[in-house]
Amino acid sequence: MRPKSPSRFTDFANATSRATGRPLAFILAVAVVLVWLVTGPLFGYSDTWQLVINTSTTIVTFLMVFLIQHTQNRDTMAVQLKLAELIMAATEAENRLATAEDLSEEELEELHKDFQRRAEEVDRLKQHRARLKHAN
Repeated sequence: MRPKSPSRFTDFANATSRATGRPLAFILAVAVVLVWLVTGPLFGYSDTWQLVINTSTTIVTFLMVFLIQHTQNRDTMAVQLKLAELIMAATEAENRLATAEDLSEEELEELHKDFQRRAEEVDRLKQHRARLKHAN
């Protein structure tokens, strides 16, 4: 199966996410805030001066949420697919876990309880084996 090339939005979202996650982006953001702070006395700490930073940060935050969410959704789906492949490749694994992200909250909770019970059984078995080993 040949991979389809990502959309322009996906390319843009990935590039933006990578760029804004770097130290230079943080330094740039801090520099903008410092410039804004320094200009406070020049503008008499006016309402307009405050509105500039409030509006700017709100707009940037609003747009970044969508870009980062898109990137996160793609990354999560890729991880889920990789895990599904590993689960299906394991001979002793339960294939129903390969699509666990599609289960309802109730089904996930029941599955979680089932695995807790199984983990406790395994722990008891290991402890029993350890006691037998030390007894011999």
